Amino acid sequence: MVSLTELWLPILLSAVVVFVASSILHMVLRYHRNDYSKLPNEDKVLECLRNEGVGPGNYMFPHATKMGDPETIEKQKKGPVGTLYVISSGPPAMGKYLLVWFIYCVVIGVFVAYLAGSTLAPKAEYLKVFRVTGCVAFLSYAAAQVQDSIWKGQHWSTTIKQVMDGLIYGLLTAGVFGWLWPR
Repeated sequence: MVSLTELWLPILLSAVVVFVASSILHMVLRYHRNDYSKLPNEDKVLECLRNEGVGPGNYMFPHATKMGDPETIEKQKKGPVGTLYVISSGPPAMGKYLLVWFIYCVVIGVFVAYLAGSTLAPKAEYLKVFRVTGCVAFLSYAAAQVQDSIWKGQHWSTTIKQVMDGLIYGLLTAGVFGWLWPR
């Protein structure tokens, strides 16, 4: 067994490596730029949402108070049907988002370290550490993305790109843990 305190360096370094990799994927390669479409008549839609006082929150439309309600079913047939996520108004708080993303990467590193430390011995071979930590990190970064396509109507192409990002983050995390595993 390997304690979390012995794994502080791979936890932090894997978070830094994933943070840098995600920045490259999103700002340099920019293959996510087409993940979201512009609303038709965006100005009118935004004005309508403002006039109705729609604040930050998660909204589903048409909203069903009970399953199978004939009125809701009729609204669903007419369409559109969707989920709307509204965040606070103003320019994106990129500093805050990036800080929270980094903290999230550290938290994933802690869980990866906990599981690997509980199942692997000190001096475990690189490939064994790589397999365990890579699997946990991949599941942590990627698996939950699939739910958005299943339940929220996100395009599968977007989900596949997010899962591929998670695979990259998982492999990078595994490489760092394999390299820095206590010998």
